[in-house]
Amino acid sequence: MQQLRQYKQFWFVIILGAIALWLQFVSHQAGYAQILITGLGVLLALLMFVEMVKTLRSGKFGVDLLAITAVVATLAVGEYWAALIVLLMLTGGDALEDFAAQRANSELQELLNNSPQSAHKADGDTITDVAIHTVDVGDRLLVKPGEVMPVDGTLQTGPTTVNEASLTGEARPIEKQAGDTVMSGSVNGEASVYLLADQTADNSQYQNIVRLVKQAESQPAKFVRMADRYAVPFTLLAYVIAGIAWYLSGDPVRLAEVLVVASPCPLILAAPIALISGMSRASRNGIIVKTGTTLEKLAQVKTFAFDKTGTITQGKLVVDQVVPLSAVPKETLLQLAASAEQHSGHVLAQSLVAANDAPLLTATEVNETTAQGVQATINGQVVRAGKAEFVTDQPVEKPDQTAVYVSAAGIYQGYVSFSDRVRPEAAATMTDLHRLGVKNLLMISGDREPIAKQIASEVGIDQVHAECLPADKIKVLAQLPTPERPVAMVGDGINDAPSLATADVGIAMGAHGATAASESADAVVLKDDLTRVSAARGIAHDTMRIARQAVMIGIIICTVLMLIASFGVIPAIIGAVFQEVVDTVTILYALRARTDR
Repeated sequence: MQQLRQYKQFWFVIILGAIALWLQFVSHQAGYAQILITGLGVLLALLMFVEMVKTLRSGKFGVDLLAITAVVATLAVGEYWAALIVLLMLTGGDALEDFAAQRANSELQELLNNSPQSAHKADGDTITDVAIHTVDVGDRLLVKPGEVMPVDGTLQTGPTTVNEASLTGEARPIEKQAGDTVMSGSVNGEASVYLLADQTADNSQYQNIVRLVKQAESQPAKFVRMADRYAVPFTLLAYVIAGIAWYLSGDPVRLAEVLVVASPCPLILAAPIALISGMSRASRNGIIVKTGTTLEKLAQVKTFAFDKTGTITQGKLVVDQVVPLSAVPKETLLQLAASAEQHSGHVLAQSLVAANDAPLLTATEVNETTAQGVQATINGQVVRAGKAEFVTDQPVEKPDQTAVYVSAAGIYQGYVSFSDRVRPEAAATMTDLHRLGVKNLLMISGDREPIAKQIASEVGIDQVHAECLPADKIKVLAQLPTPERPVAMVGDGINDAPSLATADVGIAMGAHGATAASESADAVVLKDDLTRVSAARGIAHDTMRIARQAVMIGIIICTVLMLIASFGVIPAIIGAVFQEVVDTVTILYALRARTDR
């Protein structure tokens, strides 16, 4: 609504200004032209005054006070064409600024669409599909393979595996047994299980994420725009020069002449045009920045926080090590494991097959035990691949990572471990961020602490917060001390949506990430490339540097013009024209923010 109102005011001024021109120079009705422009000026000045009062009550100081004074002063001394020019620049600048600040307004739609909508309620042997909001605590629910857990609950049957990536960001499937608790939003594995509801849908983990995003969106961070920071000293300087000129000359026209060249159009125009240019440059680099204010904040960020899975890492498990514990070579051990698992739909089976360079061997009498492993006959011997207790009765030393253990002919042969590979560009990104003035780099992950610390050390992250659920991530961000703020959060999953909305700047890795995360973010990286995050910081820094320089150029030129006008050598209408020259200079300079360096 604010943006629409500013656009209407801009076109209102253009239309009435065109009518006034026609009255003045075609119909030769100068009196009517003056009345029309005076009425327009009074109306808009009144509207701006109301908005200014609201701004002052909020504890901020906007740039409109000086413009209102300039409009009123020029109208009071009969310089109505000068007033019209000021009005055109003022309303045009406001419209530009609102355009630079527009953003997508469907923040939660995808998140809500993906939330569980129904459940299979079990009453004895009867299964009935019911709406999710009708599930009560204590209800017995059937969850089929591949379905989302509808509510938080306790497994009555098992084993199974669940994928909690949408909640914790952890890519590894988690093994669950009867009696274990599961969270709504996690995805069931390959076995049907019965679940006893511990919470209603509204109180379950997935809906809690929705609520966290809503709360974060309803409490946006306070931020002072660059133009407002320059407004106070510039306004005071203009009033001092205009007041002295009026006092020494005794002519109120002198006040209007000074204020016309002092109108804050450079402040109003330079910043939003630089921001629009910076947003355009970011877009060409595969980064969608939703608001101009985001660029302002991003240039000042002192702390970058990163999710791990899918952000620092690639978000998929790949074979890390092949560790034979017998005379079997590594290649053969991997070939046996991949051959036994080749027909399985398990995510680890797919990674085994992808990592195996040798020809797959023929597997017969294949029998897959859910959540345990696969048994097959290969070259006349029984091969087992899966959990350690499934493949052998003897105790085995287990690595920290996820692993598939392998036995052949009843003899334990070794294991294949998996890891979520670090993005190759992650370390360079962290180095670039430090070079660009970011003081602190955090990792906030749902993964276990040893793995999180190992990856953080590998890429050069300063602090690690591990085993964090969405609410924990928000606490970490909220508890950052003032010297470490503003803070930017980078993530890619649904679980990151609340923290992206909570941070001063939320950046979503949107190439493969959840739409909900992208919608909750202030900026979205469209390419699967983490270096775009440091590029966004660099673009923001360049944009704000150019914006500040453009504003300072405008202020310096205006100050010189005010001093000249104070001697009465610049009529108001000429001053308004000079002001247009100043605007053109600042606009051309601000457009430099579009250029890649």
